[in-house]
Amino acid sequence: MMSAKLAISKEIFAPHDERMLAAVQVKRRTKKKIPFLATGGQGEYMTYICLSVTNKKPALVSITKVKQFEGSSSFVRRSQWMLDQLRQVNGIDPNRDCPDFDLVFENAFDQWVASTASEKCTFFQVLHNISQRYLADKKPEFVNCQSKVLGGNSILNSAADSVTSAVQKASQALNERGERLGRAEKQTAEMMNSSQQFAETAHKLAMKHKC
Repeated sequence: MMSAKLAISKEIFAPHDERMLAAVQVKRRTKKKIPFLATGGQGEYMTYICLSVTNKKPALVSITKVKQFEGSSSFVRRSQWMLDQLRQVNGIDPNRDCPDFDLVFENAFDQWVASTASEKCTFFQVLHNISQRYLADKKPEFVNCQSKVLGGNSILNSAADSVTSAVQKASQALNERGERLGRAEKQTAEMMNSSQQFAETAHKLAMKHKC
Protein backbone atom coordinates (compact mmCIF):
# COMPACT_ATOMS: atom_id res chain seq x y z
CA MET A 1 0.00 0.00 0.00
CA MET A 2 2.82 2.42 0.84
CA SER A 3 4.35 1.97 -2.63
CA ALA A 4 0.95 2.77 -4.17
CA LYS A 5 0.66 5.91 -2.02
CA LEU A 6 4.13 7.02 -3.06
CA ALA A 7 3.24 6.52 -6.73
CA ILE A 8 -0.06 8.43 -6.34
CA SER A 9 1.72 11.29 -4.58
CA LYS A 10 4.33 11.49 -7.35
CA GLU A 11 2.01 11.03 -10.36
CA ILE A 12 -1.18 12.81 -9.30
CA PHE A 13 -0.30 15.51 -6.78
CA ALA A 14 3.37 16.52 -7.12
CA PRO A 15 2.95 17.80 -10.73
CA HIS A 16 0.26 20.20 -9.46
CA ASP A 17 2.42 21.41 -6.55
CA GLU A 18 0.25 19.54 -4.03
CA ARG A 19 1.24 17.44 -1.04
CA MET A 20 -0.70 14.26 -0.29
CA LEU A 21 -1.58 14.01 3.39
CA ALA A 22 -3.39 10.67 3.53
CA ALA A 23 -4.97 8.01 1.34
CA VAL A 24 -7.24 5.04 1.94
CA GLN A 25 -7.91 2.19 -0.47
CA VAL A 26 -11.65 1.56 -0.75
CA LYS A 27 -14.40 -0.40 -2.43
CA ARG A 28 -18.03 0.60 -2.77
CA ARG A 29 -20.31 -0.80 -0.11
CA THR A 30 -23.22 -0.61 -2.53
CA LYS A 31 -22.77 -0.88 -6.26
CA LYS A 32 -23.74 2.11 -8.37
CA LYS A 33 -26.47 1.62 -10.94
CA ILE A 34 -24.91 1.77 -14.39
CA PRO A 35 -27.09 3.20 -17.21
CA PHE A 36 -28.21 0.62 -19.77
CA LEU A 37 -26.45 2.46 -22.60
CA ALA A 38 -23.15 2.79 -20.74
CA THR A 39 -20.49 0.86 -22.65
CA GLY A 40 -16.76 0.82 -23.07
CA GLY A 41 -15.84 0.15 -19.43
CA GLN A 42 -12.17 -0.24 -18.61
CA GLY A 43 -12.55 -3.38 -16.50
CA GLU A 44 -11.57 -3.93 -12.88
CA TYR A 45 -9.85 -1.19 -10.92
CA MET A 46 -8.67 -0.14 -7.48
CA THR A 47 -9.96 3.04 -5.88
CA TYR A 48 -8.22 5.39 -3.44
CA ILE A 49 -9.65 8.35 -1.56
CA CYS A 50 -6.86 10.91 -1.13
CA LEU A 51 -6.50 14.01 0.99
CA SER A 52 -4.10 16.67 -0.31
CA VAL A 53 -3.09 20.29 0.26
CA THR A 54 -1.50 22.84 -2.08
CA ASN A 55 2.00 24.04 -1.28
CA LYS A 56 1.17 27.60 -2.29
CA LYS A 57 -0.58 29.97 0.12
CA PRO A 58 -3.40 30.25 0.82
CA ALA A 59 -3.43 26.48 1.19
CA LEU A 60 -6.34 24.66 -0.44
CA VAL A 61 -7.32 21.20 0.78
CA SER A 62 -9.07 18.73 -1.50
CA ILE A 63 -10.44 15.20 -1.42
CA THR A 64 -9.73 13.28 -4.61
CA LYS A 65 -10.88 9.93 -5.93
CA VAL A 66 -8.01 8.17 -7.72
CA LYS A 67 -8.27 4.93 -9.70
CA GLN A 68 -5.80 2.38 -11.01
CA PHE A 69 -7.21 0.14 -13.72
CA GLU A 70 -6.30 -3.51 -14.06
CA GLY A 71 -3.20 -4.07 -16.17
CA SER A 72 -2.01 -0.47 -15.79
CA SER A 73 0.77 0.81 -13.53
CA SER A 74 -0.44 4.42 -13.71
CA PHE A 75 -3.10 6.21 -11.67
CA VAL A 76 -5.99 8.35 -12.91
CA ARG A 77 -7.56 11.32 -11.12
CA ARG A 78 -11.35 11.05 -11.05
CA SER A 79 -13.79 13.07 -8.91
CA GLN A 80 -12.48 15.86 -6.70
CA TRP A 81 -14.05 18.03 -4.00
CA MET A 82 -12.75 20.90 -1.92
CA LEU A 83 -12.65 20.19 1.80
CA ASP A 84 -15.30 22.85 2.53
CA GLN A 85 -17.74 20.88 0.34
CA LEU A 86 -17.59 17.94 2.76
CA ARG A 87 -20.67 17.98 4.98
CA GLN A 88 -20.51 14.75 6.96
CA VAL A 89 -18.12 11.90 7.76
CA ASN A 90 -19.94 8.83 9.05
CA GLY A 91 -17.87 6.15 10.80
CA ILE A 92 -20.91 3.80 10.90
CA ASP A 93 -20.07 2.18 14.26
CA PRO A 94 -18.58 4.17 17.21
CA ASN A 95 -18.16 1.05 19.40
CA ARG A 96 -15.80 -1.07 17.33
CA ASP A 97 -13.17 -0.98 14.60
CA CYS A 98 -14.91 -1.38 11.27
CA PRO A 99 -13.79 -0.54 7.74
CA ASP A 100 -17.15 0.93 6.62
CA PHE A 101 -17.69 4.68 6.26
CA ASP A 102 -19.71 7.27 4.35
CA LEU A 103 -18.69 10.63 2.93
CA VAL A 104 -21.44 13.21 2.31
CA PHE A 105 -20.62 16.19 0.09
CA GLU A 106 -22.79 19.08 -1.12
CA ASN A 107 -23.63 17.23 -4.32
CA ALA A 108 -22.51 13.63 -3.72
CA PHE A 109 -22.85 10.74 -1.31
CA ASP A 110 -20.59 7.69 -1.30
CA GLN A 111 -20.64 4.52 0.83
CA TRP A 112 -17.23 2.90 1.17
CA VAL A 113 -15.42 -0.05 2.72
CA ALA A 114 -11.73 0.57 3.47
CA SER A 115 -9.14 -2.15 2.89
CA THR A 116 -8.63 -2.30 6.68
CA ALA A 117 -10.23 -0.69 9.73
CA SER A 118 -6.87 0.74 10.84
CA GLU A 119 -6.32 2.42 7.46
CA LYS A 120 -9.77 4.01 7.74
CA CYS A 121 -8.96 5.17 11.29
CA THR A 122 -5.70 6.84 10.18
CA PHE A 123 -7.47 8.57 7.28
CA PHE A 124 -10.23 9.81 9.61
CA GLN A 125 -7.71 11.15 12.14
CA VAL A 126 -5.87 13.15 9.48
CA LEU A 127 -9.15 14.33 7.92
CA HIS A 128 -10.50 15.50 11.29
CA ASN A 129 -7.31 17.38 12.20
CA ILE A 130 -7.04 18.98 8.77
CA SER A 131 -10.68 20.10 8.99
CA GLN A 132 -10.02 21.74 12.37
CA ARG A 133 -6.86 23.39 11.05
CA TYR A 134 -7.97 24.74 7.68
CA LEU A 135 -11.71 25.37 8.01
CA ALA A 136 -12.83 28.38 10.03
CA ASP A 137 -16.48 27.47 9.52
CA LYS A 138 -18.47 24.86 7.59
CA LYS A 139 -16.53 22.10 9.33
CA PRO A 140 -17.81 18.62 8.40
CA GLU A 141 -19.80 16.74 11.01
CA PHE A 142 -18.15 13.55 12.26
CA VAL A 143 -20.80 11.05 13.36
CA ASN A 144 -20.63 7.47 14.63
CA CYS A 145 -16.85 7.77 15.03
CA GLN A 146 -14.68 6.28 17.74
CA SER A 147 -13.26 8.76 20.26
CA LYS A 148 -9.68 7.97 19.17
CA VAL A 149 -10.48 9.39 15.76
CA LEU A 150 -11.36 12.81 17.12
CA GLY A 151 -8.51 13.32 19.59
CA GLY A 152 -4.81 14.10 19.34
CA ASN A 153 -2.68 15.78 16.73
CA SER A 154 0.34 13.46 16.69
CA ILE A 155 -1.11 11.27 13.94
CA LEU A 156 -1.42 14.30 11.67
CA ASN A 157 2.24 15.17 11.79
CA SER A 158 3.42 11.63 11.10
CA ALA A 159 0.85 10.77 8.44
CA ALA A 160 1.08 14.10 6.64
CA ASP A 161 4.83 13.84 6.20
CA SER A 162 5.29 10.09 5.70
CA VAL A 163 4.69 10.06 1.95
CA THR A 164 6.59 13.23 1.08
CA SER A 165 9.55 12.32 3.31
CA ALA A 166 9.82 8.94 1.63
CA VAL A 167 9.76 10.61 -1.79
CA GLN A 168 12.42 13.09 -0.67
CA LYS A 169 14.63 10.25 0.61
CA ALA A 170 14.26 8.42 -2.69
CA SER A 171 15.17 11.58 -4.62
CA GLN A 172 18.16 12.20 -2.36
CA ALA A 173 19.36 8.63 -2.90
CA LEU A 174 19.11 9.10 -6.66
CA ASN A 175 21.00 12.39 -6.47
CA GLU A 176 23.73 10.82 -4.36
CA ARG A 177 23.97 7.94 -6.80
CA GLY A 178 24.30 10.42 -9.64
CA GLU A 179 27.04 12.28 -7.77
CA ARG A 180 28.90 9.01 -7.14
CA LEU A 181 28.63 8.08 -10.81
CA GLY A 182 29.86 11.56 -11.74
CA ARG A 183 32.87 11.24 -9.46
CA ALA A 184 33.64 7.77 -10.83
CA GLU A 185 33.48 9.06 -14.40
CA LYS A 186 35.78 11.97 -13.51
CA GLN A 187 38.27 9.64 -11.83
CA THR A 188 38.19 7.30 -14.83
CA ALA A 189 38.82 10.22 -17.20
CA GLU A 190 41.72 11.44 -15.04
CA MET A 191 43.22 7.94 -14.98
CA MET A 192 42.92 7.69 -18.75
CA ASN A 193 44.62 11.07 -19.17
CA SER A 194 47.41 10.06 -16.80
CA SER A 195 47.90 6.77 -18.65
CA GLN A 196 47.99 8.57 -21.96
CA GLN A 197 50.54 11.12 -20.69
CA PHE A 198 52.69 8.30 -19.26
CA ALA A 199 52.60 6.43 -22.56
CA GLU A 200 53.57 9.57 -24.52
CA THR A 201 56.46 10.31 -22.12
CA ALA A 202 57.72 6.71 -22.32
CA HIS A 203 57.53 6.85 -26.10
CA LYS A 204 59.54 10.09 -26.22
CA LEU A 205 62.22 8.64 -23.92
CA ALA A 206 62.45 5.50 -26.02
CA MET A 207 62.88 7.54 -29.20
CA LYS A 208 65.53 9.69 -27.50
CA HIS A 209 67.58 6.65 -26.47
CA LYS A 210 67.30 5.23 -29.99
CA CYS A 211 68.80 8.32 -31.39
